[in-house]
Order: sequence, then C-alpha cells, then structure tokens
Amino acid sequence: MPAELLKVSALIWTIFGAYWVLSAVVGRKPSAPPARSEPPLYRPLRIALLAFAFILLFWKPGAFGILAARFVPPKNAIAIVGFAVFLTGLGIAVWARIHLGQYWSDKVMLQAGHRLVRTGPYACMRHPIYSGVLFAIAGTAIILGQWRGLLAFLLMLANYSIKARREEEILRAQFGAEFEEHQSRAGFLLPRL
Repeated sequence: MPAELLKVSALIWTIFGAYWVLSAVVGRKPSAPPARSEPPLYRPLRIALLAFAFILLFWKPGAFGILAARFVPPKNAIAIVGFAVFLTGLGIAVWARIHLGQYWSDKVMLQAGHRLVRTGPYACMRHPIYSGVLFAIAGTAIILGQWRGLLAFLLMLANYSIKARREEEILRAQFGAEFEEHQSRAGFLLPRL
C-alpha cells in the first residue's frame, strides 16, 4: 500500500502544481510595479531547491546509500497517516492561497495598495501556505519512509523559513505596529497556542 499511496500522492502533487501555476497566471492582473521585492537571483534559487526536493521524493535513482534507508517501517498504517498529513497540508495551502486572493505572489514582494491579511488561516499562522506545503512534504516523506524524504522536508523547511523571514521584514517595514500585533497573535509556521 505505501507504493500505491506514493503514486497517488505524486498525481495529487502534479494536480496541485498545475493549479498553483494556473492560478498565478489567470489571477495575475496588470498592476503597478511592486512597492518592494526580492533580489533577482533569489527566486530561481528557491525554485531550484523546490525541484531538488521533489527529485528526492519521487525520483527512484535518488534512493541510494543512506538516502534509501528507511526511517519508518513500510507499514500500511504509517503510510495512511502520512497520506492524511499530506492531504491536510495541501488543503491548508489551498485554503490560504484562496483566502489571500489578489495579495498572493510567488515572489517575495509588497504590491501597490497591499493590506495585511489577518483572517482565515492567517488569523492563527503568519505563513499558512508554507506550513501547508511543509505538512504535505512531511506526509509524502512518511509515505516514502526513506531518509531522502526527510532531507527534502528539511531543505524546504530551510527554504520557507528564509523566505518567510524576508517577507516579514517587508511587512514590518510597511505595516509597523499592525504587523507586530499580528505577529504577537499568530504563529510563524504553526498556530500560536
């Protein structure tokens, strides 16, 4: 069953990726240049890390040496838990993307007329899209059960943590006390208890 769930998760990841790209293209409106943005080299680096993470998760020749060793036994129950974590994560990411609406961008940037979104999933997490994708990658890693899955998760955790910190610098500069108050109420990648 873990092999079948891994195939199904690969298909769902493909659909998710197509939705993500399509919603970025269809949802794009002509607008003024961004008020603040990331350095030009930063985005291709992030995309390369994302591609490498998915190569680790799904490319069979990537399973060699310690990367092919298992960190969880190949049990159906474990794979089912991983699949549930995977689906939950994608659900959170899609909910957050839809809720963010016109303020979403795959680049670190502040759009003209930008406002701070503090409702929906953003009421309890400052970066629910990243959280959702990380949960989905963690779930996929559990289904896969090999150390290469955990390496993919750690790479994306580092990537999203850096990206989120850059976003927060821009938001803090723009929204000041409003962002700091939001920061005190909403967790970084996990809900604040």
